[in-house]
Amino acid sequence: MSLNTVLHKNKIAFFSTQPYDKEFFNKYNADFGFELDFFETQLNPQTVILIENAEIVCVFVNDIVNETVIKQLAEKNVKIIALRCAGFNNVDLEAAKNHGIKVCRVPAYSPQAVAEHAMAMILTLNRKTHKAYNRVREQNFSLNGLLGFDLFGKTIGIIGTGNIGKAFSKIALGFGCKVLAYDIVESDEMKNDGVSFVGLEEIFKTSDIISLHCPLNDQTKHIINKTSLSFMKQSVMIINTSRGGLIETASVIEGLKEGKIGYLGIDVYEQEEKLFFRDLSADIIQDDAIQRLMSFPNVLVTAHQAFFTNEALTQIALVTFNNIKSLLAKNDIENKAALLV
Repeated sequence: MSLNTVLHKNKIAFFSTQPYDKEFFNKYNADFGFELDFFETQLNPQTVILIENAEIVCVFVNDIVNETVIKQLAEKNVKIIALRCAGFNNVDLEAAKNHGIKVCRVPAYSPQAVAEHAMAMILTLNRKTHKAYNRVREQNFSLNGLLGFDLFGKTIGIIGTGNIGKAFSKIALGFGCKVLAYDIVESDEMKNDGVSFVGLEEIFKTSDIISLHCPLNDQTKHIINKTSLSFMKQSVMIINTSRGGLIETASVIEGLKEGKIGYLGIDVYEQEEKLFFRDLSADIIQDDAIQRLMSFPNVLVTAHQAFFTNEALTQIALVTFNNIKSLLAKNDIENKAALLV
């Protein structure tokens, strides 16, 4: 095997990279010895040209990995697409399979990171700590407008009970909440903890708070819509730390205007690829829907930061590198949940 071939097989082209990506991947690469090529830009049909002599491409949640891009990757002899995230709705798996490209992901990094952020959003919306912080800094010590409610005894409905939903249920139970859950596969562990698995309609009808922890697919796209909102309690709280496409934005805006939704916390947004992970403070944002959402006093938006902990970034780097190492060595990964194609 020539030196050029070795370099070619061990070069990873990273897209949508931020300073923290470089920090963590460079830190843990010492034990792997890959050649790392970082690009801040998103992967899309126009940016594939940036890839030079790399058989591995590493992408994130908002990179475009459709059939057009995959065909171009195959023409560049890319053999592995490594997602440094759990979700894979942005990748055309069938196209990857047809072009002989392996696709892997990080199925679980720190479920606690996302679950804890979901609870942080609930507490912030309820007790209005973000507003209290700003008030006190302006020497306004009034409590008017800061009234919240006890979480204890409230019903929290969880849609999706994978690792994150499971971790979130433990937190909710710790607050003394009644926890309902819906998933196509019910968890005996959660049942033993005291979680009741019910139908989706009952989640909508009986929950004071609904937290989304399911993947985005054809069955879950716009699971929060005009119809599902019509079943919900007046002033329901909805939290989404999963994927933006789970929520039909126009319906949620109407729900907020009508008072059906009393609180909305979103760490993800359907059109976030044009906004999140960028500093747009000096720009005029053209997305009217996100501007409308942010205009509501009972809406909390964070920019896809639920995963953003030291523990999670460490696991993402290590699992991604180990996935690639296994695929290069034996064309397989021991953890089957990590191998998509």
